[in-house]
Amino acid sequence: MNNDAYNGGGGGEHKPDDARTRAALLAHIRHELSSPINAIIGYSEMLIESPAGDDASEFRADLEKILSAGQLLRARVSDLLHPARTDTPDLDLDSFGAHVRHELRTPINAVIGYSEMLIEDAADAPQHAELVADLHKTQAAARELLELIEDIVRFSDLEANSANLCAPNAGVSSMIANLVSTIHAIDDAHVRPQERGGLVLVVDDSETNRDILARRLSREGYEVECAADGALALEAVAARKFDLVLLDIMMPGLNGYQVLERLKATPELRDIPVIMISALDEIDSIVRCIEMGAEDYLPKPFNPVILRARVEASMEKKRLRDREQAYLAQLRVEREKSERLLLNILPSAIAERLKENQGIIAESFSEATILFADVVGFTQMSAQITPVELVYLLNEIFSSFDELATRHKLEKIKTIGDAYMVAAGLPERRADHAAAMAEMALDMQDALAAFNRARNASLDIRTGINTGPVVAGIIGTSKFIYDLWGDAVNTASRMESHSTPGRIQVTAATYELLRHAYSFEARGTVTVKGKGDMPTYFLLGRK
Repeated sequence: MNNDAYNGGGGGEHKPDDARTRAALLAHIRHELSSPINAIIGYSEMLIESPAGDDASEFRADLEKILSAGQLLRARVSDLLHPARTDTPDLDLDSFGAHVRHELRTPINAVIGYSEMLIEDAADAPQHAELVADLHKTQAAARELLELIEDIVRFSDLEANSANLCAPNAGVSSMIANLVSTIHAIDDAHVRPQERGGLVLVVDDSETNRDILARRLSREGYEVECAADGALALEAVAARKFDLVLLDIMMPGLNGYQVLERLKATPELRDIPVIMISALDEIDSIVRCIEMGAEDYLPKPFNPVILRARVEASMEKKRLRDREQAYLAQLRVEREKSERLLLNILPSAIAERLKENQGIIAESFSEATILFADVVGFTQMSAQITPVELVYLLNEIFSSFDELATRHKLEKIKTIGDAYMVAAGLPERRADHAAAMAEMALDMQDALAAFNRARNASLDIRTGINTGPVVAGIIGTSKFIYDLWGDAVNTASRMESHSTPGRIQVTAATYELLRHAYSFEARGTVTVKGKGDMPTYFLLGRK
């Protein structure tokens, strides 16, 4: 393939695909030449810096000559194969290859020659075994480099082979073809300007720099705002929610380091990605910015292609972080909903134990007070209204009872049809459990009276209370409910079923705890199934 063929035959137009192939070829050649050169420099530097160098001071001068030759090789490869020299369609590839070979052979021969002499001088001294071993490696790298320049100086042959994967250099050609196809894939998937978006703040004391950056980023589809110094930049980020900040380091007043430090110290601003832009190219400056939290660093004068790529990369990270934060926020909302739902079903102490993956949760209480209440007349009302209306009315009544249970710090256990069950003294123990339940029972009657007045209804409640030992907890693996077991629970239920509408019937155990502060009416003996005759009392009110 000659240069005319490269130009499309007879000096035709330079094709983008061919330009990419040539760029990939030259990038491969730079890489291949750089590897042995870096080895030469690396080994010679280590030999000069080695603590054993004091014992081989007579070799230092020649080692420094090897290092100088390696550094010269690196500089010449960088210069000769720079895109500015090679990115031209009328370049005579064969002449160019001969020039590369001529420029590199002399320093390569210097590396090989000095290495050979040093090996000869140090070979017989055991204390220089490490020196000799590294010199052999250095010499091998130089010979590898020499072979490479003999193989690759005929650039036109390699370029022809890149289009023919069956050629002798098919390995190189295949790699180049793969690289070019990858570039095509990246181009195809590249974000189009109209699909980009985001608000970018450009901070630079140079009006020219601000103008150039703003116009380039605007062309890429970003909304851009500018600030001429650090103070104005901080005012801007406080006023608007930016997706990215391009921040100059050297500015009067607040410099870039100080602005970056303040951004990262402010919780609501620390997640804004920041790309530092400065003429400073010291490694310490780059490291300091990254350590302070900068997303990336670009030197001035900046390469517009690299600028575009790094801005888009930073914006994409920001988009991913925003999505992650939104997802985490949604998780928190859902977790809070779950927590509220769980606390509506179970006492908070029991819910916490359940979240710790405890199995059966059961606890004995030596004394607690239990109340059962049944709405009287609700069955008759259900025959006069629709089922939906019935449920709404029952919900209104029980919701008022729930508010009372919360006010008196009692534990609602459950509702069964039109019956309501509540307990005092569990799961948190309290000495005044009987008095708290008495207040609950009296307030429930007042609440139902208010409901009747508002609804022009005539409902009543039949209430029973008992005090005694119980076991409380949850069992099973699904549809958990905090429930109570024991004779005291059964007796409280019997007090309700054997009571009369509008009255609060209590057992003798509850009466003994309340008789000094509340008024009662002795009912006498009541025959209770499974318990026999029991003395009971009606709670009338507070003394």
